[in-house]
Amino acid sequence: MRASVPAMLLVVLSTTPLRAGVQATPVDWVNESIGTANEGQTFPATGPPFAMTQWTPQTREGNVKCISPYYFVDTRIQGFRGSHFLSGSCTQDYGSMTIMPLSGPLKLGAVERSSAFIRKTETATPYRYAVTLSDYRIDAEMTGTPRSGLMRFRFNNAGKSWILVECNSAKGEGSVQIDSQSNEITVVNPVRRLYAGSGKRAGFNGYFVVQFDHRFHVGGTWSGDRRHAGAQTQEGTEGLPGAYVSFDLRPGETVQARIGSSFTSLSEARGNLRSEIPGWDFDKVTGATKDQWNSALNRITISADSTKKHIFYTAMYHSMLLPRTFSDVSGSYPGFAGEGKIEASKEATYYNDYSLWDTFRAVHPLLTILDPDRERDMVKSLIAMGEQGGFLPIYPAWNSYTSEMVGDHALAVIGDAYAKGIRGFDVDEAYRLMRKNATESPASHELYVDGRGRRALDSYLKYGYVPLEDSVSDAFHNNEQVSRTLEYAYDDSVVGYMADSLGHSEDAELFRKRAQNYRNVIDPQTGFARGRHADGSWDSPFDPARKYKYITEGLPFQYTFFVPQDIPGLIDLVGGRESFIRKLDALFAGGYYDHGNEPSHHIAYLYDNAGAAWKTQQHVRSVMETLYANSPSGLAGNDDCGQMSAWYVLSALGFYPVAPGTPVYQMGTPLFDDAIIRLDSGKQFHIRADGASSGKQYIRSATLNGVPLDRYWIKHSEIIAGGELVFEMSSRPNPDWPGK
Repeated sequence: MRASVPAMLLVVLSTTPLRAGVQATPVDWVNESIGTANEGQTFPATGPPFAMTQWTPQTREGNVKCISPYYFVDTRIQGFRGSHFLSGSCTQDYGSMTIMPLSGPLKLGAVERSSAFIRKTETATPYRYAVTLSDYRIDAEMTGTPRSGLMRFRFNNAGKSWILVECNSAKGEGSVQIDSQSNEITVVNPVRRLYAGSGKRAGFNGYFVVQFDHRFHVGGTWSGDRRHAGAQTQEGTEGLPGAYVSFDLRPGETVQARIGSSFTSLSEARGNLRSEIPGWDFDKVTGATKDQWNSALNRITISADSTKKHIFYTAMYHSMLLPRTFSDVSGSYPGFAGEGKIEASKEATYYNDYSLWDTFRAVHPLLTILDPDRERDMVKSLIAMGEQGGFLPIYPAWNSYTSEMVGDHALAVIGDAYAKGIRGFDVDEAYRLMRKNATESPASHELYVDGRGRRALDSYLKYGYVPLEDSVSDAFHNNEQVSRTLEYAYDDSVVGYMADSLGHSEDAELFRKRAQNYRNVIDPQTGFARGRHADGSWDSPFDPARKYKYITEGLPFQYTFFVPQDIPGLIDLVGGRESFIRKLDALFAGGYYDHGNEPSHHIAYLYDNAGAAWKTQQHVRSVMETLYANSPSGLAGNDDCGQMSAWYVLSALGFYPVAPGTPVYQMGTPLFDDAIIRLDSGKQFHIRADGASSGKQYIRSATLNGVPLDRYWIKHSEIIAGGELVFEMSSRPNPDWPGK
């Protein structure tokens, strides 16, 4: 999903070098600055994988659409935020709060109070962030747990020492309260929806409880430009509400703040804090979080140079930030879609913030390999949303329906997990909801406008495609009729696969036919996806390299290839293998491949299907080596909740899920001489490709467990069974592998 962000200056990488003689662990290779410049939209997120709240330095104030909390080019820090920003996205933060330490005169506004910092003092890792605020001579550190954070501030100046707590709410909302008896400050931040129902209350709040290890003096509160000395409660009347307290400290003395967060209540935030950070041992919390990251990242080990290790493990890290943990330690969470009651998930973690149009492609398939138990809980969470709101969500964020983007890819995520043998969720209920999304519209127009159900489903069912006369007005993205048709046809295929597996033969046949609806929007005369009217005529004039309102964030040239469920059928439709290859060649030669946005992500792999696997190898290697870098501008576009990164992780291993919902991966080209995937079962899948790291990008031959592999795909079951995949690599193409 593409964002428009402020232009960034050219910057250089700033990293903390590994100490000589110290054995690097996987998390030591994470470079949190990757993606924090240009359009990457990532930020240094401190805390364990898939945390409820991520802790980050704040260089830009407020919860503003398409503005990340942090940009590498910025030179001043405004505070340290407990953030719920969707990493790498063009959404906005919500339910967040910011803490800022100060010395000397009291300054409250985000820009006014901000401090310069020297880049070499900045240490950013997934388990600890540290920096010196040079304007105040304060050494700041923070770390995080799944639902809580711990900050440590060393005040090196004499004189007044302050800590500010600000609620990043909408104007006129939110509250902060100082409780000197409990030595804490609490924050309540109402959440409002984005996209469908934009501006409406989402039915829950961001709650924070901030406790200190030193007694403080009540300073006061503020909202906007109005300061209220001595006040202990502040509503957000004129602007963002905040509170400030002071401490009696000697130069060099340290104050710690521990913060519990919750989306349910202040009492649950306290409970999360008691459970996760019961004491004040900063180093212990940091060590535990580091161990969690090493455990997660150690699922894959690679043999590579330092640059590639930085890129690879940072990509893994970015792919393990979302969806976020949404339920408390107790299992409680606010019901989906503002249903108005607190739900309980005792046996599984409830997750939210799924950028499904992006992440169905690679993030969730990667989790089916590396962390199937977590993926099961994510599937259960989607099912719970469907039960509570009536329909599976299209793009569930802010615990609400959004109707953001196109497609119906909760179906793909659930179907992919099932096809790959993940169980432990209610399969019959999952299928009921999948079928409902594909066949029914909400009972009322009001519910439809609120984001429930497929957009333009009635038109799709009537015509077998969404005609241009249907402008799809009740969606965040209007029109985009051709892209919707192509994506619905793919989603229908996944429902068909699951129906067949469950013995629903009539449904299986129904959805097999509907999976062929892609043919209704690919013009056989031009061989491209093209807008079509209700009377069957094609939109004119037409140029496949031009942008049209009926295509989502791309070109007809790109979307023509979104038929993952039936590539052989697409090949026949456009004139056979040679014609298909020429069309792919023209896309790359014309510069129409756009790795910065998701519709292109699978395209290079399609040469496999036409008997030209060596061209897949050539283009995939080119993308890996030219569009990813160990620098702040090291991503070609929005990371989109880890999708850009997950593409790299899987592609670097040598395979990619072109059609999630089917338990196979297509071969690309391995980037490393040696890689090992450590599986949940305790088994290992070993990938060997001697010479890959030194430039041999073409596959001469391959074996799986010693048996020649004469196909361009590998089964999921073959990977999770463990074993060894060996590629014989070459610097020259081998058009004869894997055979025609």
